[in-house]
Amino acid sequence: MALSCSRLCSQLSLIRLWGLRTNRTTHGVFPPSVSCQAGLSLCKLYSSSKVKQGIGRHVANKLQKANAKYESFLQRRFPRFFQLYHTFMEGFKLLFRDANEVRRIKVQMYTDGVQRRDLPYRDLEKLRQFRRNMIKAIPLVLISIPPFANYLVFVLMYFFPRQLLIPHFWNPKQQLQFRGVYHSLRAQHHRPVLEGLQRTSHQVKDGQLQGRLKDLCAKVQNGANPKASEILAVRGLFSGPPLGIRRMSVEHMRHVSPLLFLTPRLPGFLIGLRLNSHALELLQLDRALSRLGPHQLSEAELRHVGHSAPPVKMILHDSFSAVTVNCIIHIFYSQACYVRGLNADTVGISQCREWLSQWLQVSSSLKDSEVSLLLHSIVLLSANSAHSPSRH
Repeated sequence: MALSCSRLCSQLSLIRLWGLRTNRTTHGVFPPSVSCQAGLSLCKLYSSSKVKQGIGRHVANKLQKANAKYESFLQRRFPRFFQLYHTFMEGFKLLFRDANEVRRIKVQMYTDGVQRRDLPYRDLEKLRQFRRNMIKAIPLVLISIPPFANYLVFVLMYFFPRQLLIPHFWNPKQQLQFRGVYHSLRAQHHRPVLEGLQRTSHQVKDGQLQGRLKDLCAKVQNGANPKASEILAVRGLFSGPPLGIRRMSVEHMRHVSPLLFLTPRLPGFLIGLRLNSHALELLQLDRALSRLGPHQLSEAELRHVGHSAPPVKMILHDSFSAVTVNCIIHIFYSQACYVRGLNADTVGISQCREWLSQWLQVSSSLKDSEVSLLLHSIVLLSANSAHSPSRH
């Protein structure tokens, strides 16, 4: 192929030079008009763009064949390494797909003049999750750029998958296991948050509000699930001192931060800024979810949720089967509940739906200045939800 291309290029150059030479002379074999027409037709027939496309397709086919042979060799001789390699490659495909989806959302926001708060729930969730993933994935991408550096990434994937990798590079077993680990780390701060609320209740001057806050904390500590009305009854304490988003003590904020998977190892003012930003973002997600209506998901919405969810290996035809719809609904509720504090892997779909409705009853009644109560609802609503079959 390379020899034929070089020979073709040399012939083209000779033809062009001969055509120019005949144009400059008055006595030639062919008239100038004939030589120009012949040169133009040959240039159109053997254009450089077509040559480049042919070379590109040839090289792409060769690379695909070489990659297929390499993967087949790894699968036969090194099955464990092939599993890492396959997870790594599929993770990059999912990451690039999410990047294209985020680019589409931002282009639509720019062209249509849509504000972030007015986006649909899925688009908001995609932007939020992609930003968090990229913050963690950028070091991994930079490491894998140099030649043969991806082998170092494989070593890191093998020894430190949870700490260094984003969910795109986890296999299904790791996703289930690591979600449980992260939730257990988050649940370790439930008791300190409740104890902090009890200590802060002594600073409340209004005796009625003080009693309601103490009763609320005691009810959760005793293993019961509070109602949305009981949580909203103390909302006035979370818009200003002592429990406002920027009025809490630094120690209390350090226990609230892990509820959103934020590091508490920062100066106090930075923790307050991050808590406020993420709490407002969560409130926007709740408002978008309320507009969507989680109880009225159409088939088109289920298909869209299925594209953004982890792949489910099923044979799909023109219409969804009942099993497929149930799997997608469970994925939707599982992701929505997990972000808000409930590990949905330990409960069923009906309890996820009921818990999410209870959460939305609280969040839909809150103002932007009361987002501190939304953060504390992660503890108040989810501390005992995984241990009780129903909510009273």
